[in-house]
Amino acid sequence: MKRWLAYVPPVVLLALVVLFAGWSLKRDPTVRPDARVGKPIPETLLPMLDGDAAGPGRVDLKTAGVGKPMIVNVFASWCAPCRAEHPQLMRLQAQGVSIVGVAYKDDPVATRAFLDELGDPFRLVLVDAEGRAGLDLGVSGVPETFAVDAYGTVVAKAAGPLIDPAEADRLAAALAVPSRHAHLSH
Repeated sequence: MKRWLAYVPPVVLLALVVLFAGWSLKRDPTVRPDARVGKPIPETLLPMLDGDAAGPGRVDLKTAGVGKPMIVNVFASWCAPCRAEHPQLMRLQAQGVSIVGVAYKDDPVATRAFLDELGDPFRLVLVDAEGRAGLDLGVSGVPETFAVDAYGTVVAKAAGPLIDPAEADRLAAALAVPSRHAHLSH
């Protein structure tokens, strides 16, 4: 009767091996959380938030900074960590940092209510209803924040909420550092 107990450890071990192998096959080892750093921000056309609707015109995420450094914050009204990081975004905006918001898989009415309630730190908000920009940026969840230089290159990234002022300041400071492109043009 107790003979079947001898089979339990090998069966459990085999199940763990199968689970790990399945996870490894789905995971792309070349995609790291900071994989976008040093690369151009993707060209993704998205409508701007106009009141509580997606506007008729589209803006390219790459040129949303109009040739100036910017922070790109991917957020959603339904995201509790986005609510927690919001005071840091408001603080950065008060310091003169240009922030572009990307409302990820969110209803524009809910996005507008979120910004009306907490304040609007964004120079403009792009509506990513289908999650296209999130895919292009390699976002694994919201919030994620990217520091983008004047040339459209991602110079720093933060995955997760910007709750620590030092982390928010690190992203803002990355905007002030001259990129390699500036050195190459001399």
